[in-house]
Amino acid sequence: MTTIRRFRYDDLLRFTFVNLDHLTETFNMSFYMTYLARWPDYFHVAEAPGHRIMGYIMGKVEGQGESWHGHVTAVTVSPEYRRQQLAKKLMNLLENFSDQIGYFVDLFVRASNTPAIKMYEKLGYVIYRRVLRYYSGEEDGLDMRKALSRDVEKKSVIPLKRPVTPDELEYD
Repeated sequence: MTTIRRFRYDDLLRFTFVNLDHLTETFNMSFYMTYLARWPDYFHVAEAPGHRIMGYIMGKVEGQGESWHGHVTAVTVSPEYRRQQLAKKLMNLLENFSDQIGYFVDLFVRASNTPAIKMYEKLGYVIYRRVLRYYSGEEDGLDMRKALSRDVEKKSVIPLKRPVTPDELEYD
């Protein structure tokens, strides 16, 4: 049986094997600790019996006005636990928190990560824009979005007609 719970500080010492996938971004310890301190409701793990971490989601809230939104910084599931709807459950959790306060949820994904793009599309995300050389200045990223109930007219997911560069992105 899988348990989904809030990420805890001691999980920082137990989740690194989940990040071994070459498509998963790995950050330094202080980055994870900042997210845990500032946005604990947006940082969860899926845990197997025996307390083995199966996957996690890390996100935050950011923006202003109608741009106030939930952001998925990372969602990943260890290869041996994939195809069990864990990513979907983790995404739904973040979306539910975001729906209470924001207009949409967004995330960035490598343009070459076709399986992830297809999964996000099945979850209702659309490609909002392409970000040129987003990943390490080499690979393009796709900014994908899903409108939430507050965005009745779905303005937040109307795709941009041209790609952007990382310096054109707004960060909070």
